[in-house]
This record gives sequence, structure tokens and C-alpha cells, in this order.
Amino acid sequence: MQIFDGIISDRGSKYAVSGGPCASPDDAKAFIKALCRKKKFAKATHNTWAYFTGEAPVKNDDGEAGAGMLIAQMLEREGLYDHIVVVTRWYGGKHLGGDRFRHVQDAVRYYLDNADLG
Repeated sequence: MQIFDGIISDRGSKYAVSGGPCASPDDAKAFIKALCRKKKFAKATHNTWAYFTGEAPVKNDDGEAGAGMLIAQMLEREGLYDHIVVVTRWYGGKHLGGDRFRHVQDAVRYYLDNADLG
């Protein structure tokens, strides 16, 4: 599991991105469970995630409507299969509107550029 914390901050909301190998729904559940063992991530407002199997995306918006599909689309474009990416957001008290999707995209891009994907 690779975690990049504190990568984006906007109007009080803070973002982190994490990821690792994932080839099944059970792997995804285990990954989220392990991530949420860290108290900070368990208390997050949203842990939005997706992985792409090559056949179809598997995703969860966790209340951040549309964010899971955005993550899945980026993974498919990148050709990154069987790897989960989780974008975590701690809500800061002010609505971000459409900027939240830009932040999800920026978080995934950060992960793709900085994680050891080998």
C-alpha cells in the first residue's frame, strides 16, 4: 500500500491518494479495510476508489457522486489494470462545487506520476 497524504488543500478540504494491487472485489474490500485501520482515514469524509480489471471498472463513490468513474476512466486511459486507487477527502466546511472533480483528477495524476507501479 502506497499513501501520499496532504497532496491537495482547498478551502479547508484536504486530500490524500493511495493505491496498490487489486484484482477482485475481495481485494478491494481488504485494501479499504487496511487503509481505514489508520484512524485518520477511517474519519475521512470520503474514500472514493476504483480499479479496472480489463473487462469493466469496479468503483465506489463513497458519497462523492461521479468520482469513482473518473478514477476508473483515468486508470483505463493509463492502461493500469488490477490496481486500486483511493482518493481520500476530509471535508473542510466549504463546498468545492466542480473543483472537487479537478482535485480527484489531480490526486489520481499525482499517484500515477509518483507511485511505484512496477
